[in-house]
Amino acid sequence: MNKDFQSRRDFVKAGSLLAGGLLAVPLTSKADGFFNSSVADEIKIALVGCGGRGSGAAVQALSTKQNVKLVAVADAFADRMEGGLKNITEALTASGSADKIAVGDNKFVGFDAYTKAIPLADVVILATPPGFRPIHFEEAVRQGKHIFMEKPVATDPAGVQKVLAAAVEAKKKKLNVVVGLQRHYQNSYRALLKNKAMIGDIVSGNVYWNNDGVWVNPRKDGQTEMEYQMRNWYYFNWLCGDHINEQHIHNIDVFNWFKGSYPVRAKGTGGREVRKGKDYGEIFDHHHVEFEYADGTILNSECRHMKGTWAKVDETILGTKGKILCGDAKIVDYKGKPLFQFNKKTENNPYQAEHDELFAAVAKGEYKFADAENGAKSTMTAILGRLATYSGQVMEWDTALMSGLSLQPAEYSWDAKMPLNPDSNGLYPVAVPGVTRFFV
Repeated sequence: MNKDFQSRRDFVKAGSLLAGGLLAVPLTSKADGFFNSSVADEIKIALVGCGGRGSGAAVQALSTKQNVKLVAVADAFADRMEGGLKNITEALTASGSADKIAVGDNKFVGFDAYTKAIPLADVVILATPPGFRPIHFEEAVRQGKHIFMEKPVATDPAGVQKVLAAAVEAKKKKLNVVVGLQRHYQNSYRALLKNKAMIGDIVSGNVYWNNDGVWVNPRKDGQTEMEYQMRNWYYFNWLCGDHINEQHIHNIDVFNWFKGSYPVRAKGTGGREVRKGKDYGEIFDHHHVEFEYADGTILNSECRHMKGTWAKVDETILGTKGKILCGDAKIVDYKGKPLFQFNKKTENNPYQAEHDELFAAVAKGEYKFADAENGAKSTMTAILGRLATYSGQVMEWDTALMSGLSLQPAEYSWDAKMPLNPDSNGLYPVAVPGVTRFFV
């Protein structure tokens, strides 16, 4: 399981959108896209993407207080689908809740598996590699389902545009959408946000995701190029978006959330110092990006995957009167005087909280969560940073978002022609700052 999903102290979600006053509107009919209007009803769940995070999210959804049942699972790979279902069954059996699993024959495999699982559910969990998120989200919204989808929600600007368009439709249909930027659901972050006025106007910030890195799945004999890249998805941008997108999005999103806006441009530097060899696809192992906001605010963003270096996953937000130290869950002035300290004994598990709150809203027939727009724009922020570090150029938000740039293959099939292929030594082309260009 990705370290992102199992360790760390952090996260929760309150969302500027929620704070912005989304309606709590009872939903009572299928025409509204809602199929369970009371807690007495059974809420059917479909899981799309049965890897470590997907099975974990399913267990959390099935651990809520509502009358929920897992009725369908889907994955591109049969072994991952069976493995994920096994993990879910073991976890639910240990908690005495195995009766919440009612999948039966509703086990679907292949690139189109999601089209067969989604119709069976009231709430859909989308947890495949993020390159697939836009088309899965589009389909779930089209079918009028409530949605939990993991972050990031895309890997390229074209995917972000798809999610933004589908988010508009989700709002029209009053579909609850929660994105797994779980700091929005964490008690400490919510308390810090509530008290952010103590630091005055936000003028800058520093955010970090520096640690050892993640797993590698070496190539096996007989794999097509599509299967190899899918099995090793973290290292290919059409699937992952690089670690600045896949993991560091959390920290970038926190600053966007507290700032209440998104950057207008980015510039930065990055490369591969330790990520050598054919097992590491095309992604960098370090990025440093300076994001600039419309009012001149600067965010310094740093992420690195290198063993033996100092590790830090955290955010500091600086204002005219003081600063917010998110990891310490406190606010201080510039002389170090504490202005606010969150009681960490009251911290919660944000991974569970995001499902608790989503399913409580669904069970009550309330429309409370519309996280997709923020999820898409924070994803775009991370993508903008990647475009800046890969090219070494200044990247403008509007130019990048409206570019239509897509990294996706022309078709999804096991023998598809891939947009990126290894050379005769098994090495993939890697971006070179100053040479690689996206928008000439």
